[in-house]
Amino acid sequence: MLGGQAAGATRYQIGEVAERVGLSLRTVRYYEEAGLLTTAGRTPGGFRLYGDAAIDRLLVIKKMKSLGFTLEEMRSLLSVRDELADTALSDARRGELRELLRTWVVLAEEKLATLRAQAGVAEDFVIGLHGDADRST
Repeated sequence: MLGGQAAGATRYQIGEVAERVGLSLRTVRYYEEAGLLTTAGRTPGGFRLYGDAAIDRLLVIKKMKSLGFTLEEMRSLLSVRDELADTALSDARRGELRELLRTWVVLAEEKLATLRAQAGVAEDFVIGLHGDADRST
């Protein structure tokens, strides 16, 4: 792990972050360029540094990607989550954001149901192929 305690937080170089979340360096850079991720600073040599929050954010992005969410959808959900983390948020706004988050739950559940249905079709297909292979011998 890269040295570092900046304001009490551990900082990681991009390779460490990519390894921790199971993404390529290129993918981490891509999400940064797309505005979904920000650095926590740079080393004196100019290398990007990321904090634990970036790792958490990338894990959310990775899950959303696997469910087929677009970059814009990712940006929207991350924005809701970021705003909810604001301790000075009014109760009214917090309620609005919670309602938005519930909408995201429904969307994710719908995507999960679709993927489960697709997995079922894929399993049936594989079983059929095994049957074809067994009958051909």
